[in-house]
Amino acid sequence: MNSTPSIKGYEVVDFATIPGVPCPCGTAKRGLAEVDDYPGTIHVTEISTDAKIHYHKKLTETYFFLECGEDAQMQLDDEIIPVHPGMCIMIRPGTRHRALGKMKIVNIVLPKFDPADEWFD
Repeated sequence: MNSTPSIKGYEVVDFATIPGVPCPCGTAKRGLAEVDDYPGTIHVTEISTDAKIHYHKKLTETYFFLECGEDAQMQLDDEIIPVHPGMCIMIRPGTRHRALGKMKIVNIVLPKFDPADEWFD
């Protein structure tokens, strides 16, 4: 009898156990990077007030805002957009972006996050 290993039908990520890493926005905890059959990564990111404007050539990011100050905003190319908890912004490759003000987001990144795809002017 020939048997193949089975894969569970789910993955569990406990962000409390993932160490934060510096990123242009602040500190990110990145999950699902090592899961081969998941096409992206999920990040919980604490954004600092000094986020750096950057862009990606291949990555699409979707920011879901969990927490933000009353004056929180996103710079998307030359536009400034006010944001608040419960909002979501999808950011296509090539769009220069940064957060203005402190906030906490969930960032869904497709395809998987690649630190070599962070570009600065």
